[in-house]
Amino acid sequence: MSDFLSHPLPNIPKSDLPKVVIVGAGFGGLKLAMKLMKKKFQVILLDKHNYHQFQPLFYQVATAGLEPSAISFPLRKIFHGSKNVTFRMAQVEYFDPKIKRVYTDMGYLDYTYLVMAMGADTNYFGNKNIEESASPMKTVSEALYIRNKIISNYERAINIERSEDRKSLMNVVIVGGGPTGVELAGAMADLRNTVLPKDYPELNFHNMKIVLIEAGPDLLGSMSPESKAHALKYLQDLGVEVMLKTLVKDYNGEEVILADREAIQTQTLLWAAGIKPNRIGGIEEDSYAPNGRIFVDDFSEVKGCPDVFALGDISLMSQAEYPKGHPQVAQVAIQQAVCLATNLQRIEEGKEKKIFTYKDLGSMATVGRKLAVVDLPFIKFQGILAWFTWLFVHLMAILGVKNKVFIFLDWSWNYLSFDPSLRLLIKPKAVRPSEQKELTEER
Repeated sequence: MSDFLSHPLPNIPKSDLPKVVIVGAGFGGLKLAMKLMKKKFQVILLDKHNYHQFQPLFYQVATAGLEPSAISFPLRKIFHGSKNVTFRMAQVEYFDPKIKRVYTDMGYLDYTYLVMAMGADTNYFGNKNIEESASPMKTVSEALYIRNKIISNYERAINIERSEDRKSLMNVVIVGGGPTGVELAGAMADLRNTVLPKDYPELNFHNMKIVLIEAGPDLLGSMSPESKAHALKYLQDLGVEVMLKTLVKDYNGEEVILADREAIQTQTLLWAAGIKPNRIGGIEEDSYAPNGRIFVDDFSEVKGCPDVFALGDISLMSQAEYPKGHPQVAQVAIQQAVCLATNLQRIEEGKEKKIFTYKDLGSMATVGRKLAVVDLPFIKFQGILAWFTWLFVHLMAILGVKNKVFIFLDWSWNYLSFDPSLRLLIKPKAVRPSEQKELTEER
């Protein structure tokens, strides 16, 4: 019997209040914990990281625009002074709905209500070679790895004599034409056009290809036709080669193999092509949709699993306006968390629960310096006004006054100087085998 099965998670405060265990401190899980602060619940928040990650700005860490600490916020700091919310850094293995117990790698926890908000991970669609050799961007650690990889490639390229031998080091291929792929391609183009030539004047950056590959017919599939068209034009004007209706068949670390097109030489394949929900054990297979999301009812409760709820990317709530489930975006998780916080209080008070209704606040994407597209429910616009709107919305969404100030200063400097100052190649020191689990992140 594994050790975590045999003892409770230690040092959890004793309480007679209903115990809400939240798995995952992303947008949904964190919002729920914050809404339940000072309420008549004992809240235990579990996550494998001790910080909240602001995923929409990962690409700016990867392209040296922001430092990792600017988009990360310590979870314990959020709950300073809270008497009913406890955080533990732990990896959840599975749960037993019959006895209402969650098992982690640090011990088990009994719960009154269990809320799963584990988010999603990178989807490689079963291609093991791509999974092994491509670079995903779903955590701060992965974004930092991409930054190191890109800078390392150019430091190596400058020591190679023949330009032909430098191609695979200099070229960057991005797969996935959603907001992440578009924003990453635009940021890489800005680096190539204005920054890297000053760092490496010996290299000819006219020979550096930035390729964005999308299997579908359009970029930004969920946005308006106007935004799709403008995003494509902006990227092409920046010198990004956009390949639509193009499938990536394989990648060997040196060449991207495409269906019906010539292979592209690159040692940097950035994968932003899809997501798959994270899982924990304990849910019957028939509770999962074919895409891996968990079927929930109108109150976010897992079907056939009383007092167990799922929020955000991992959940599939079929409603009249969203028969295939809601979009896997932060606003859905946040709004579901707010609704669930209200419903948990209603359940304890013996009142009727409130049906979740999603309010679409719109979508946006930045394509480069002074270039963005914005779709709001009442208006659509593009260009510099959209860019300032994008900056303001994301700045306001960041946790912590200090983080807002640091990001504002970084953005201001980058705008005025055309020279982001975080192009540092900081290689992590080799970790002792005995400390790998505690000090490294698994892929």
